[in-house]
Order: sequence, then structure tokens, then C-alpha cells
Amino acid sequence: MDSISSAFAALADPTRRAILARLARGETHVGELGKPFRVSAPAISRHLRVLESAGLIEREVNAQWRICRLRGSGLQGAHDWLSQYRQFWEASLDRLVDYLEQPQDAPGVANKTPPRRRGAGAVSPPVRTRKRSKP
Repeated sequence: MDSISSAFAALADPTRRAILARLARGETHVGELGKPFRVSAPAISRHLRVLESAGLIEREVNAQWRICRLRGSGLQGAHDWLSQYRQFWEASLDRLVDYLEQPQDAPGVANKTPPRRRGAGAVSPPVRTRKRSKP
């Protein structure tokens, strides 16, 4: 699996995203990372293994402590990939804002635009009638 796919696969899990959010505030040990979650220590270790293999965190052993820290370079690939679409979304949102800011007719007020005239050879659309159901 390529690095971008690994990063997005790792980010797909809310527990792993919460771990990354905690590590964004600074490095800490594995025991501290597991405290807010109602999962076992082995489950936290599996989450950390996924994050590490995706290149999003790094771990080191310091005596009895297992220290984790965020790796910005792992997130950089995902950021770069997403930034390709930023211009597209900004332009789309700008068009939406322009559309929403156009003056709208007040409810209940007739449209001031005159009805379109039909040419001499224009054919009226067929009139659809509903069939009555038997009582």
C-alpha cells in the first residue's frame, strides 16, 4: 500500500485520529495515550502500530517508557494530496455564495419577469391528467 493510502487508512479510525490529536500537543508515553479510551492496552498498541506503519507517528523506548511523537512528514503526503483539490472546492464554494447572494423574489409576490412568448409555430406541451381512482 502506498504512503498516502496508508495514511488515510490509519486516519479512518476515530480512536487513531484522537491519538494523533493528543500527540499534536506534544510527545507522551503509551500509558498516557490509552487513558481516555475504554479499550485494552493491547488494542492501543495495535492502533499505535497502524499509525507507526503509516508513518504518522514514531515510537522510542526510554528505559521503561514507550514514548510516542507525531511525525509531520507522514501527514505531509496526505496534506499535499488534499491540497490539489483546494482550488476546486474554493471555486465551487465561491459560486455557491454568489448564487445564494442573488436577490430572490419575496414569497407571495408575483415574479416581475414577463412570461415568455411562444413563436408562431410553437407547440404547447401536452396536458397531463390524473386518472381518478375508484371510491
